[in-house]
Amino acid sequence: MSLKATIFKVDLSITDMDRHYYADHQLTIARHPSESDKRMMLRILAFAMNASDSLSFTKGLSDVEEPDLWQKNYSDVIEQWIELGQPSEQRIKKGCNQSEQMCVYSYHNGMFDNWWQKEQSSLIARKNLSIYTIEESIMEVLALAVNRQMQIQCTIQDGQAWFNFGEENIEVSLKTIKSVA
Repeated sequence: MSLKATIFKVDLSITDMDRHYYADHQLTIARHPSESDKRMMLRILAFAMNASDSLSFTKGLSDVEEPDLWQKNYSDVIEQWIELGQPSEQRIKKGCNQSEQMCVYSYHNGMFDNWWQKEQSSLIARKNLSIYTIEESIMEVLALAVNRQMQIQCTIQDGQAWFNFGEENIEVSLKTIKSVA
């Protein structure tokens, strides 16, 4: 018998002063048995940084054909393809070819540095690709705040994000490795 996903309910209030986006989202997140709290929080961070009414979580780890998040328009065109971690060049090629924009969010650690050094020459030419990293230690702090039901207020300004979990306020700095040309 296979293990089932764990369901998390997240009330996410976003104040994004960079994009002038202000909205509340009631998210239901199915966390795959092999997904860590840290990776789930990276998904929530990626959602907050790209939030829109049409951005949604996909089957993620359960379906290798889909990204972690995507934004589709009413014609079912993929406007945004979002991956986590260090996807293969083929995966990035697929995302860039099937969407208007692709973003990768990853922990900034030695594994990322090795991946970037190996893939950089082929990825730099992708005009619709952006890559961001977050210090792994910050993601570990965010992971400590995980509960089955969370209320998160996220404020974004000048590329910085602040996650507020009631009494706790965590600053998240994104480092832009590559941005859309």
